Parts: sequence; C-alpha cells; structure tokens
Amino acid sequence: MRWIKRVLQLLALLGVVALVAAWIYSRRVLPQIDGTLALPGLQAELRIERDDNGIPTIQAGNQHDLMFGLGVAHAQDRLWQLETHRRIGAGQIAEAFGPAALDSDKFLRTLGVRRAAEAQWAQTTGEAREALQAYSDGINAVLQQGLKARPPEFVILGLQPQQWTPVDSLAWSIMMAWDLGGNWGTELLRLRLALKMDKSQIDQLLPPYPGEMPLPAQDYAALYRGLKLDAHVATSDTALNRLLAAAPESGIEGVGSNNWVLAGSRSSTGKPLLANDPHLKLSAPALWYFARLEAPGFKAAGATLPGVPGVVLGQNEHLAWGFTNTGPDVQDLYLERIKPDDAAMYQTPEGWSRFETRQETIRVRGQPDVTITVRQSRHGPVISDAGLADDVLGAKGKPGYVLAMRWTALDAETDQIAAGFRMSRAKTVAEFIEASRGWIAPMQNMVVADDQGHIGLVAPGRVPLRAPDNDLHGLAPAPGWEARYDWTGWLPWEALPKWIDPDKGYLASANQRIVPADYPHFISSTWALPYRQQRIEQLLDAKPKHSPTDLRAMQADVTSLAVPGGLKWLRKARSTHALAAAAQKQLAGFEGRMADNAAAPLIYWAWQRQMSQVILGDDLAALNDRAIGGRSFFDAIEGVLARDDAAWCDDRRTPAAETCAQQVDAAFTAALDELQALQGPDPAAWRWGRAHQARAEHRPFSNVKALARFFELRAPVGGDTYTINVSRVNLKADSRTGEFYLDEHGPSLRAVYDLGDSRNSGFMHSSGQSGIPWSPLYRNFLPRWAAVEYVPVWPQGAPDAVLIVTPAAK
Repeated sequence: MRWIKRVLQLLALLGVVALVAAWIYSRRVLPQIDGTLALPGLQAELRIERDDNGIPTIQAGNQHDLMFGLGVAHAQDRLWQLETHRRIGAGQIAEAFGPAALDSDKFLRTLGVRRAAEAQWAQTTGEAREALQAYSDGINAVLQQGLKARPPEFVILGLQPQQWTPVDSLAWSIMMAWDLGGNWGTELLRLRLALKMDKSQIDQLLPPYPGEMPLPAQDYAALYRGLKLDAHVATSDTALNRLLAAAPESGIEGVGSNNWVLAGSRSSTGKPLLANDPHLKLSAPALWYFARLEAPGFKAAGATLPGVPGVVLGQNEHLAWGFTNTGPDVQDLYLERIKPDDAAMYQTPEGWSRFETRQETIRVRGQPDVTITVRQSRHGPVISDAGLADDVLGAKGKPGYVLAMRWTALDAETDQIAAGFRMSRAKTVAEFIEASRGWIAPMQNMVVADDQGHIGLVAPGRVPLRAPDNDLHGLAPAPGWEARYDWTGWLPWEALPKWIDPDKGYLASANQRIVPADYPHFISSTWALPYRQQRIEQLLDAKPKHSPTDLRAMQADVTSLAVPGGLKWLRKARSTHALAAAAQKQLAGFEGRMADNAAAPLIYWAWQRQMSQVILGDDLAALNDRAIGGRSFFDAIEGVLARDDAAWCDDRRTPAAETCAQQVDAAFTAALDELQALQGPDPAAWRWGRAHQARAEHRPFSNVKALARFFELRAPVGGDTYTINVSRVNLKADSRTGEFYLDEHGPSLRAVYDLGDSRNSGFMHSSGQSGIPWSPLYRNFLPRWAAVEYVPVWPQGAPDAVLIVTPAAK
C-alpha cells in the first residue's frame, strides 16, 4: 500500500508541477508591453504606448523605425496570424495542417501567388522597399530576441515561427485582392450552367443589375456545345468541383463594404464626417489590428493589416479615408486548346505554342513531399488542374482544353505599397486622389474628407480594356486562341470614376453600380444589389444635417429594403401546418427590420431558404454548394416571383406542374417544420439572433471540436445580407455543425471620423487586439462590436503601458 501512496503523491506532485508550468507559460507567452526591450535592426529609440484596449501608439524618430515598430507590435500580438498569412501566400499550409490542406496548396502554387509577389518585390524601389524591409526586420527582431514563448497554436502543432520577408507582405496583399475578387467563379458557374440550360435561362438565374438588360454577349452555351466540351463538367462529381473546393473563397455574396462622407454643409459640426465599415470574412483574431503611428512629418491612426506595413484605413492630422470594394471584372478565364498529338502545346492566334512549366514541391505534415508540374499559358497560370486531376474539361487522361486565368493582381508592375503611403500622408482631398494613381488591386471606392471642408470619392485600380469585337465581355471563359478576347490595355487613370464636392453634400458607396448609365467604359457586370446604398441615401436624405452619433446609428441600422418584394408573397402563403397562423401573426407589422430579438426575420429567411430549394432545386441539383459560389440567388427568385414564372416554379422532378403560389405555400410549410424543430413549437418565442450568430473562425482550431470553443468567437446579431449593418445570411448548412443562417461575413471593422474634432472619431473591430486566447484582449471588443459601440481612434489620457525599444548592441 505504501507504494500506491507514493505513486499518488508523485502524480499529485507532477500535477502541481504541470499547473505551475502551464501558469508560467500562460504569462510568458503574453508580450512584453512595458519596460525596456533591446532589438537588433533599430536605428534609434522607439516608444510603444498601449492603452487599456491594447491599441499601440508607436512613436519613432524616422519612417524606418516607425515601420519596424509596427512589425514589432504585429509580431507581439498576432504572431500566429502572421504565420497563417505567410503560409497561405506561399502555399505552405499542408506543411502545418497536414494532407487536408494539400489541395489548397496545390491551387495556390498553381495560381503562383508567391511567385508573383517575388516578381513585384524585384521591381519595388524607394520608400516602399525600405518600409517593407523595415517592417519585416521588426517582426524578425521579435522572433530573434523578443519572444519568450511561442503562442499556443505553435506549441499544439509543434511548429516554430518562420522568418518574415517583404515577399510575404506582398503575397498577403495579393491574397486580400483574391478575397475581394471572384469573377472567375462566376465565369465557371456560367460555363457549367451553359452545358445544362440555354443562355436565356442563365440570364434569369444570374440576372443583370436592377433596371439593366443583360450584356449583349454571344450565345456561349452554343459556343461550348460547338467546342464539344464534356457535359460531365456540369455535374457535381468532377475535378472542377475539386478545383473550386481547393481555391480560397472569393467573391462571396455579402462581402463588400459601406462608406459615406458628408460635407460640412450636411454636418452638425460644420466639418466633414466620414463613415466606413468593410465587410469581410470574420476571423479570430480579427483581420484588422488598430494602431497609431507617429514620426516626424507623419501622424496617422486606424486599421492596419498584420502582414502589411502602414495604415490601410484611418485618419491623419488633416484627412480621413475609407474603402469599399468596387467589384471590377479583372479576372478572365480562357479555354486553351491542347494540341491533339502533343499535350505540352496549346493553340494561340499565331499557331501552336509550348506551355511554360515549372516544378513545385509541397511539404505535407506526416507524409512524403508532393511534387506537381505547374503550367502557364500566354494568359496566365493554368488553374484547371492545379495538380488535382486532368479531367476538368474533358476525358480523363486526354483533355481537349485547359483553363488559364488572366488577373491583374498577379502583374509584376505594381506600386501598391507606395501608393498607400502617399495616400495616408495626404493633407487634402486633391492630394489623396492624385496619390491613388499607383493603386492596382483590389480596385476600391475610396471616400475621403479633409479638414478644409472638401470631400471626394475615387475608384482607382487597373481595369482591363476589352476589344470592341469581344462578344463575351468577361462573362464566361473565352477561346484563348482568338485574339479578340485578349485584353488590349488599361483604362486610363483619368477615366476612372471620381467626384469632388458634389452639390448634394455627400458621397456614398455600398458596392452598387457607382457609375452612371452613360459612363462610356466597362468596369463590371457584377455590382452588388443596391439595397444598402438605397438605405444609406434614404437615411442621409431624411434630415439636412447629421452628427457623429447619427452616423453611428446608421451603421447599426438593420432595416432591409430587400424584404418587401418577397414579403408580399410570404404574407399570402397558406399552409395546413399547426403553427401557420401563429407564424403569420409574427409577420404582422413586419416591414424588414431584422432585429435579433424578433421572430419575423427568422421566419422570412427560413422561407427564403426553402424557396431556393423548391424553385431552383431541380435545376441546380447537380451543383454542390461551393460550385454555386455561396450564392442565395435572391435576385433570381425575386425575378421568378415578380414574373410569376411558371417555367421556373414547376419542379421537373415531379409529375405535377407546380405554380409559383403552390411553391410559396410549400416553402412556408417546410420553413415551419424546420423552425419548429430548431426553436420549438411557439413562434412568438422564436428569435432571429439565436440562429443568426456571427462566427469568427480560427485557423485551424475552429475545425477541432475540442478546441473550437476556446479559439472561435460567436455573438448573436441582427441584420442580414442587405442591411447597412450587414450580417450575411448563410443559407447552406455549416460543414462542421450543420447550422443554417450563420453570419461569417460582416463588418470587419466600423469607423466614424470627425474632421472637426478628432476626439469624436471612433472605431471598433470584431475581436480584440491580442491573438492569445486567454488574454483579456483576445475577445474584449466582441460584445461592443455586436452592440455597435466604438473606442477612440486617437489616444485619450495616459497610456496603460509604455515599452521603450532600443537598438541592440551589434
């Protein structure tokens, strides 16, 4: 018995030691935020003051040290986030996460993100080159001498942080452009639909912008049939689906932004006011990191991106600026015809040409390295196989065609970082607009205001010109051997959309069509539906002057102007379901206010989800969720109901000929069944926010059930895909939990800037400044973000902690 007692004592001692070690680790992994820290690579003393929210004010004697200091702050607070950004840009995810990430690496290597970044770095000069290098040196100095313990993700996965390089920053910039793009996915969807239905049907399923006619494009459905593309491309069990699944998400419906700017004549302060809330994928920690940067001749505060030097969105001493996505068509897919007797060659307008090829070796955790051959045509990377399979567009083993992508963000000639610095230093609206000349991708609607009272909007970016005889307009993959589908140049900067000091006293954008109908140049055919823009204008026009408080209330607005069109059908729905009358009672008086504590928004969106099934299920059954690009087909269903279109409403899988009214009733009944199972038998107790939760994903531990609750962030929210306070409604079941209606894309940050008194400027992002889950600063912003509250942009009062960084002795 004595030995049992000793074993128990030993186990108890080991438990105590483990607890002490865990406590010591939990303290050591937190960054040093006060005292003195000596780091190599610094030119002079640097001061980092943090407030009680962990927002640093970085004070340096020169620009080099300022960017070095930002790299230090990012490495201290977001080291794992930097590591994931680096691995994504380099296509090295499988090395950390294992075989499940291999296909993603294959796609990223095939796309050539890091290869493009290397080419961009090779031609980067001047201030941008110095800033990228100083920022990288700051990160690496922390790795070398300022890191007492690795963040938990490194420990759990058994990884060591890797050195950061300027190429990693440029690669992450390209990935941000990818996130905001997505035309390639729409082109692929049209290709697949064209093998199943007529072009006129596709135009109804993917309708043009409200009030416009479809672009006068050639019948690409007939084109693809004439090329004898294999019809299996249109089914779900194809290499094309594997390609779509491997690619990082892009062009997701609901990813966009709002911004608006008021002149002093429309402001209660007599000076301009500016509001901005970019809508992006919610993550834990947040995509953004707030910082204040000060050096001789420069002072700016706002949102920075871990991985990229500088303030992306924010305010300086004279000016404030904010972005929304323009959504230009800067990605074109090309069908490259393979030479029948030599698969290494493809057809061009001048004859047969050989693909450029290179080998890419991918390290895979727990498995042997994988080597793939990457091909490139004259248009760009051949993305169709991505090392996954060779039957994307034809018979396995001998495809007749491959898909190549032309995309502006992969071009080497870019001045993106330098343009960003010039804009953040501008003192006037005119200077800011002029500074935007070097901006390449992603094309953004940039609103700006200065303390002299001027306001403006400019949409800079590289927009391709297409030949007059290009009869596809970038809508669908084009024959790569016909020169008429090649880009012919770029839209001149002078011709890009711009406005300064309009008579109405404000400018606003919400990813809607920003150019008038008579604008002579083609920018896009995939503008966002205009409901958010209409609501912004509705509220701005409701009163002659607005205060900063008014703009914050607008950012909290959850009235959806998209609701009335479908609501009139839903109110007429009939059902024998026992809960039908009670549910209709909840809809009484509902006009589209998507409050999280109400039942009506939940009933409405459950019905919309079921409508997509009963109206489109027979036509889209062969396409998986990823293949349809995360679409709700809201505008298509709205058009079907507006036309009372019997052809779409009939379910061809049944012998009966269903009418639209019958399908409305069927969708209502199915929605009631769903909600009864989800939230119980009393519709009065149903709540939108209980189902519609904002979820900030953690890479990779949202995928690990035992760890997700420690790393992932959640909060119930109101709103929907079309409210100013955006919270995208996901109509497909979550792959991990099976939940519907989750919000994974929303206001990644909100900001309101006062050009008359910067003390009134406020911002908020969706998590907290820290990347360490047990830090109080990991999730402290979340409840305030959900409640649409703000913290000051500029420091107010004494700092909470002060770190003096000095040059380490050589």
